[in-house]
Amino acid sequence: MEPENHIRILSVDDHDLVRKGIAAILATEPDLELVGEANTAEEALRLYRVHRPDVTLMDLRLPDKSGIETTRMIQEEFPGAKIIALTSYDGDQDIYRALEAGVRGYLLKEMVHTEVIRAIRTVHSGKRFIPLEVTQQLHGFFPEVALTPREIEVLSLVARGLGNREVGDKLGTAPGTVKAHMQSILSKLDAKDRTHAVTLALRRGIIHLHSPDMASSILNG
Repeated sequence: MEPENHIRILSVDDHDLVRKGIAAILATEPDLELVGEANTAEEALRLYRVHRPDVTLMDLRLPDKSGIETTRMIQEEFPGAKIIALTSYDGDQDIYRALEAGVRGYLLKEMVHTEVIRAIRTVHSGKRFIPLEVTQQLHGFFPEVALTPREIEVLSLVARGLGNREVGDKLGTAPGTVKAHMQSILSKLDAKDRTHAVTLALRRGIIHLHSPDMASSILNG
C-alpha cells in the first residue's frame, strides 16, 4: 500500500532530454513516482486516463496541440487535475492563458532542476506555485489590454515581414482595414512602430514565430 504522501506524476514534453532530466530528478525522491511520459497531447490525455496522476508536468509547446489546449481537455474530463505548466517562454500572455486553462503552477524550464520538486509538492498540497520571476511578469502588465483574434492574425503576418497589402491578401481584406488594425495594435501595446509592436508581442507571448532563429533575431535586433 502506498504511503499517504506518495505523489504520482505524469511528465508531458516533446523533448526526450527534458523528460529524461525530469525523470532523473524525480528518481532521487522516494515519495515521488513517475508513472508515465508523453510527447504529444493525444498521448498525454490517454496516459492521464490510464494513470490518473496526482500531478502533471505539462509542456506548453507540443507538436499536435498546445499544452494549454491539452490542459483544458484534461480539466474538462477531470476537474480536479493538478497541472504545472512547463515552458521556455515567460511572456505574460502565455501565463494568463495557462492560468485561465486551469494550471496550478507555472515553471520556466530553466528552473526545473532547482524548483520542480518544490513545485510538485506545493501543487499537490493544494496550493499554487508561481515563482517570483513569473509573478513579476504578470504584475508588470496589469491591467491587461488584449488584442482581438483578428489583430493577433494581422500582427503574426506582419512579424513574418508582410506589408499591409500582403496581409490583406492573406486575410481577404483591404489594405486600409489592415492599416486600421495596425493602428489599434500600436495603441493597445503602446508601441512606437510595427517592429516595436512585433517585439513587444513576442516578449509577452501574444504571438509566436515557428522559427526560433527569426524570433531571436527580432528580439535581439
